[in-house]
Amino acid sequence: MNRFRDSNSKIWISVLLFATFLLGLIGIAAATGWQETMEAFGRLTMVQLSILLGLSLVNYLFRCIRWHIYTRAMDIDLSLTSNTRHYLGGFALTATPGRVGELIRLRWIWRETGRRPDSTGSLVLVDRAADLTAVGLILAIAIATSTAGIQGGWTVAILSLIVAWLATRPMLFRAAVTLGWKTLGIFPRFFAMLRRAASGLAVFSKPAVLIPTTICGMIGWTAEAIAFYMLIIWLGGDITLPTALAIFFFSMLSGSATGLPGGIGGAEAAMIALLTLFDIPLEIALPATAIIRITTLWFAIAVGIILFPFAERLSIRRLNEA
Repeated sequence: MNRFRDSNSKIWISVLLFATFLLGLIGIAAATGWQETMEAFGRLTMVQLSILLGLSLVNYLFRCIRWHIYTRAMDIDLSLTSNTRHYLGGFALTATPGRVGELIRLRWIWRETGRRPDSTGSLVLVDRAADLTAVGLILAIAIATSTAGIQGGWTVAILSLIVAWLATRPMLFRAAVTLGWKTLGIFPRFFAMLRRAASGLAVFSKPAVLIPTTICGMIGWTAEAIAFYMLIIWLGGDITLPTALAIFFFSMLSGSATGLPGGIGGAEAAMIALLTLFDIPLEIALPATAIIRITTLWFAIAVGIILFPFAERLSIRRLNEA
């Protein structure tokens, strides 16, 4: 009976993941225009599309390496293959509110190593902070080297770096969690988990961990931004690489600030507005935005959906073998 219930729940999870993916694609195409997007896709060759997806894979793989470095710093005995499976499989739940679905990675670690999620929660905190650090640094560099400024760009870059820094300071983060609990007075277990996670943050500030993980994050995210630049050029737009990088990362951070899953809606709106502001015609800005979001965010979710059942099944097998 339990086996039947587990099988039934897995079917529903698969249906939910596929529905999320499909609705996301429909939503982004509807928001940016079906006709323009389809026509732009038609103008891209298979080689160009492969390059876009390949650069996204570069991003995912460098972030997998970063995740592996973090797990090793916490003395979690997992191979690079296992950590890659966990990290990519977690992408299936990126479109959940606040990306909380990605916490599934901690459950897989628990099953395979016995390390409970309340002792590994700092992995999620530092991974989010590392993305903010990488994106904030690249945005700052892009703004500094671009001849065209983005209003508020420096503010967004600096704020992202400040938030990332605060999120990885154990004492400051613990104090913020305590203040949040005293203010809201709800979800006591959640706030308790955050306090325990804060205790494990110190290990990630060591230069042997901080330097290579920051480099991995910057390489990975730069790859996706270069794909954005190449896409605009292929569609006939005229833009410099620093300006394209600044638009890409400013839009990402703007989308994240909305709190919506994956920055959906906010990121697209900012990207289209900035592209048109820098004299990219709307007939290029609309499909370019749709295509880059499909080949980055939604491609990641597709990869996650493919790997999710393997990560789930293998983690259960390791649990049963223990």
